[in-house]
Amino acid sequence: MARLTVLIAAVILAFLVAMPVPEVTAKKYTVGDNKFWNPNINYTIWAQGKHFYLGDWLYFVFDRNQHNILEVNKTDYENCNSDHPLVNWTRGAGRDVVPLNVTKHYYLLDGKGGCYGGMKLAVKVEKLPPPPKAAPVKNIGSVSVVTGLAQFMIPFALLRMW
Repeated sequence: MARLTVLIAAVILAFLVAMPVPEVTAKKYTVGDNKFWNPNINYTIWAQGKHFYLGDWLYFVFDRNQHNILEVNKTDYENCNSDHPLVNWTRGAGRDVVPLNVTKHYYLLDGKGGCYGGMKLAVKVEKLPPPPKAAPVKNIGSVSVVTGLAQFMIPFALLRMW
C-alpha cells in the first residue's frame, strides 16, 4: 500500500513538473536607458515598442539640482506647463521611481525647464494580458496524454522501489 502511494505521488509530481508556470513579474524601466533623464532625448521614441503594465516601475536618473519629475494632465504635458502638477515624484536624490500602479495615461515632465528640451514622457499603463491558455489534453486513440504519462512513469517508479 505504501509503495502504491509513493507511485501515485511520483506520477503527480512528474505531471506538475511538466506543467508550464506563467511568469508574472513587474518590470523596471530605466527612463532613457543609459542616457537617463536628460535634455535633447526623444522620450517618445524611447517608449515606442514598450508595453507598460500594472506593477511596472519607471526609474529616473538625473541631476537633482537641475531637473525633477512631475506628473501633469495631458494639456499641461502638451504645453510643458508645470504650474499645476498632479504629483511631484521627485524625492530629492536624483534616483527616483514612479510606480505604475493605476491603469491610465501618465504624463510626466521636467518642471525646471527641461520639458522644452524634450524632457517629457507619456506612457499608457494597461492590465497584464491573460496568460495563454494551456493546450487541451490530446487523445492518442483512446489513451489520453496524462494516462500515457502515468503508464510511462509506472515502470520506472516500480523499478526504483525494488
